[in-house]
Amino acid sequence: MLKNLIETTGADALIKALDNEGVKGIFGLPGGANLPIYDSLYDSDIRHILARHEQNAAHMADGYARASRKPGVCFATSGPGATNLITGIATAFADSSPIIAITGQVASDMIGKDAFQECDTIGIATPVTKYTYQPLTSAEVPQAVKNSFYIATSGRPGPVLIDIPKNAQVEKMEVNFPTKPNIRKLNQVPTADLELIDRAADLLLKAERPMIMTGGGVIISGAFKELQAVAEFLVSPVVSTFKGKGGFSETHYLSLGPIGMHGHIEANKLVIEADVLLATGARFSDRSVGKWDEFGNEMKIIHADIDPSEIGKNKKADIGLIGDIKNTLALLLSAMENKAKKRSSEYAWIKRVDEIKDIWRSKPLPAPREITGPRLMKKMREILPNKCLVTTEVGQHQMWASLHFDVAEPGTFYTSTGLGTMGWGLPAAVGAKFARPDLPVIDIAGDGSVQMTESALATAVTEDLPVITIIFNNGMLGMVAQWQRLFYDRKYIGVELKGIPDYVKIAEAYGAQGIRAQSMNEFDKALKNALSSDVATIIDVPINPDEDVFPFVVPNTALKDMIIA
Repeated sequence: MLKNLIETTGADALIKALDNEGVKGIFGLPGGANLPIYDSLYDSDIRHILARHEQNAAHMADGYARASRKPGVCFATSGPGATNLITGIATAFADSSPIIAITGQVASDMIGKDAFQECDTIGIATPVTKYTYQPLTSAEVPQAVKNSFYIATSGRPGPVLIDIPKNAQVEKMEVNFPTKPNIRKLNQVPTADLELIDRAADLLLKAERPMIMTGGGVIISGAFKELQAVAEFLVSPVVSTFKGKGGFSETHYLSLGPIGMHGHIEANKLVIEADVLLATGARFSDRSVGKWDEFGNEMKIIHADIDPSEIGKNKKADIGLIGDIKNTLALLLSAMENKAKKRSSEYAWIKRVDEIKDIWRSKPLPAPREITGPRLMKKMREILPNKCLVTTEVGQHQMWASLHFDVAEPGTFYTSTGLGTMGWGLPAAVGAKFARPDLPVIDIAGDGSVQMTESALATAVTEDLPVITIIFNNGMLGMVAQWQRLFYDRKYIGVELKGIPDYVKIAEAYGAQGIRAQSMNEFDKALKNALSSDVATIIDVPINPDEDVFPFVVPNTALKDMIIA
């Protein structure tokens, strides 16, 4: 006999099902095809956060998910509302972030007839989601919700979309509210093979030059303590992919920081000297390791990941450990502890690492003028508390953050890496602030990127979510301009923003605080002011449009070929 059986509409069933999942807030916009859902939301305790564009809503849900480690939920209407979500859904998919996107749809008897604001939302979303649902009756809605939350968070996380036709929102039926998913084959996360764990432990303990590469999987699984324990037991240096930045404290003595296209010089130089590489939750992206056929040919690779499809996909692994990274690292540490005493920090590899670190970290930052991207990042690190959340937009400022903003508290740095979505940072910061109102939330932005989703500032103001946006304003699409300088004979086309708009006035127009900082002293005061403010703040910092980001590994070249300056 069915439990929890009540007569209700699909819209009411949806809101109750979301409430049952513990949802506290929803980012979205109403429209004709989801008005019944909004009518039901009106009487709910779930808070609605009005985004001013559906792409913002998806990015806000994504930021919420990364900061809270729970699925973020976003709403949109049919047609253009649903298609506007797609960029945000694809961004979450590329970075394995769990969001639940819920769209309205025309009535089921109108689907396929080119009805007003109809589109094939399921067909469009399927390539960039873990799964999609289209419940055709009210009775199907609660189970779709239950399954969606399970799918979004199980194994490798990711987005799920539920597209609900209008008739399924308004019709009354007897509806059951399930207590568990009814997916035929529940994909249980495997435990890494203990024989392979034992082999990996032997390989690492015998290594003369071990290296750990941390990826986004460490952050997703929250394996911070386990990773640090393994690194300290081996006395192994740690590099990160850009997605893995902040998985290991960059103030730790074993941290070398990010590798790759805009990685630390010492990290890029040393990772290719390793004889054994433990890759944890990383996918060997071309942006991280350069040319696949030239990376790691002289080393043994142990690849640990929750997703079996990643093992050997881009780079052949000598040992593949399939399982949750947190559990895998704990098993690996236990196996090593049972085999050997902790290594000495005096062995030759660490001396070599320290030597290379001293050479490159002792070099002063280039400072052709008072305000530069790297100097701003260093100043931010001085002022901001270790426990603050940082998002970024996409562009030069993002790469300066990679290079010069050290993440002290693991799991506090969020950026769009896989898709590289311009405009992600500000709405993601809003979502992160909703998740963690107790912490400062900073968006590191470029003037080109922030314009794409600046309407998120309205949400920050009206919803009392005082995020801080620091705009590195060079009047250019900076990264594209850098490539045009380096590879296209400085033939600028489509990159000059000509100093428009005025971001201080933009901030004030939205009811936020706007500050322009034209010296390091003014920036210092502006950031401290923003940290004490109870309204959203934009700090506009003009920088030189010709400033480049170095070091730089040119696409389709090896890490050893990086351009230092």
